Formats: sequence, C-alpha cells, structure tokens
Amino acid sequence: MFKVLDVRQIFTAGMVLFAVIDIIGNIPIIIDLRKKVGHIQSEKASIVAGIIMIVFLFLGKEILNLIGIDVNSFAVAGSFILFFLALEMILGISLYKDDAPETASVVPLAFPLIAGAGTMTSLVSLQAEYETVNIIVAIIINIIFVYLVLKSSSKIEKILGSQGINVIRKVFGVILLAIAVKLFAANIQNLF
Repeated sequence: MFKVLDVRQIFTAGMVLFAVIDIIGNIPIIIDLRKKVGHIQSEKASIVAGIIMIVFLFLGKEILNLIGIDVNSFAVAGSFILFFLALEMILGISLYKDDAPETASVVPLAFPLIAGAGTMTSLVSLQAEYETVNIIVAIIINIIFVYLVLKSSSKIEKILGSQGINVIRKVFGVILLAIAVKLFAANIQNLF
C-alpha cells in the first residue's frame, strides 16, 4: 500500500543522512582529492552513491539475511561505526586512513565517503521507523546537495573558511554521536 509523502519523515531522514554523509565536513577531503587527482567527477560520484543507497535500502535486509546477520546486530555494529565517525568529526582525528586514490569518482567519493558503512547502517535503521518512499526522497535530496557541494567545494571553502567548516563538522559530529547512542540503545535490547 502506497503511503502519502510525509514532510516530517523526509526532513528527519534527510537530516540523519546529511549528518552521516557529512559532505560539508568532508570538504577538506574533497579539496585534497581534487589537488591530488585534478578533476572530481561530481556527476558520476553522486549518481553512483545514490544508486548504492537506494539498492541497499531495498536489498540490505535480504543481503544481511543471506549472510546470517539480523538487522538488530547490523544496527548495533553500525552504531559503533557511527560512534567512531562522530569521534573523528568532534575531535578532529582520523581513525581510518585510506591509500591515496588514483581517481576521484566512484572510489573514494561515492563509496565509502558518501555511501559508506555509516550511511548503509542508517538506511537500515531508518527503514524500521519511516516509510520507504520518504527515505527515497530524503536520499534524492541529499544526493542533489552532495552534487552541488562537490561541484562548488572550492567556493564553499572560501566562503566558510577552515574555521567555519570545523564548527559545522563538530556540530554534526555531536548530532551523529547522539544518533549512534540512540541506535545502539534501540537495538541492543532486541538482541537479548
């Protein structure tokens, strides 16, 4: 049965995805990638990330069932990932280091920077609370925003400055930390 679009659900799901993707906080990474590889394929990265998220939204539970992992276990494991991502954002440290990429479109932009483990975990947990159509709209809105940021990352850096980007990153880090705690608390009791 098709449910009507719910602006509140779209906004909440969109904000969760926005905090997890953290495209504003990743502007320094994007700029660094642009310096290393020259050109960032914004369109390709955005489209591939959107496809990955929508496919995982529909097939995520089936993939987990196929490998014998229940949604609650995945959500608890994902809460740890979100927790560590939030710590990186708040403390300004890097817990995960990747090799220097040769190109900047699908890897590392679309996956894992935009549609990474935290995003996948969030999609599965959002599915338990919100209608799928509202999550899809939230994904599309976020992908459009990601595309715009990728296209204009150097302009955004000039406008916000490094201090502005750091403040935004820390604010969304705290939000992400709260989401991780809520996700952990909601799913840990279902495991036992």
